[in-house]
Amino acid sequence: MEQRNWLPPNTPTPPPPAWDGAPAPHAPAPGPPPHDPPEPQRPPSRLRRLFGPLLVVVAAIARFLGPLKGLLLALPKLKLLTTSGTMLVSVAAYALIWGWKFALGFVLLLLVHELGHVIQLRREGIEASAPMFIPFLGAVVSAKSLGDDAAAEARVGLAGPVLGSLGAAALLIPWQLTGDEFWQALAFTGFFLNLFNLMPVVPLDGGRAMAAMTPWMWFVGLFVMVMVAFVFPNPIIIIIAVFAAFETWRRWKQLREGGEQVASYYRVTPRQRLLVGIVYIGLIALLVLGMDATHLARTFADA
Repeated sequence: MEQRNWLPPNTPTPPPPAWDGAPAPHAPAPGPPPHDPPEPQRPPSRLRRLFGPLLVVVAAIARFLGPLKGLLLALPKLKLLTTSGTMLVSVAAYALIWGWKFALGFVLLLLVHELGHVIQLRREGIEASAPMFIPFLGAVVSAKSLGDDAAAEARVGLAGPVLGSLGAAALLIPWQLTGDEFWQALAFTGFFLNLFNLMPVVPLDGGRAMAAMTPWMWFVGLFVMVMVAFVFPNPIIIIIAVFAAFETWRRWKQLREGGEQVASYYRVTPRQRLLVGIVYIGLIALLVLGMDATHLARTFADA
């Protein structure tokens, strides 16, 4: 009698035995080992959201300013770009915004300011080029150095605002004689131009004065400049802020690591520091008074 293994009804038939080492039929194919679920990405911090785009812009401007700096240093050597030629180009550029009359007056105020630097450089025994004008960026004077020490640098730096302020103050005479608001507005612009240059940050004139007074004020001036760039976004302000950041870092690093030679450059007597401080603070006070006296209230026509 044939024997069979008895199974309960409705019981599924077991699969046949697996071959040597092979997986059973219908078994799932082997796959990669399981991975941990990806961690959720953290949202960028608030500071990163605020300053991330600014850092990208600063890096782009820094790359652009590399060749631009070399070009600016080479401008005095180009015979075609004389002082009068660059003045005419600047007048034409500013005339697109203010008209030729005000543009001419503004460029002449810039010229007077830069001549103050040239005169003082030559008084310090340093050969200086004539001013070269750059539309919307002002003007530059080329020289091998700014003096033998920080006190000389401060004198060179403050000479520009001193003569420039006198030039702006001279415009008060035709304003009082004629009552023409053109002279009033031009005088106000001249006072503001020289006051802005007294911000305590290099490479502005106020930063030159701080070299003889308190170099740590460069960081205060840089902070103010960056805040101005945030509150009043402007390409020119941003370019100045980038220049100021690189120059402040370079000079502070040089001051900390330059040794005795650099330390002697910044060694200023108390009398020299006092005189620089008096001129610096006195200029700021007079320029603020000048701006207040020549402020021209805007009037808006009814729509």
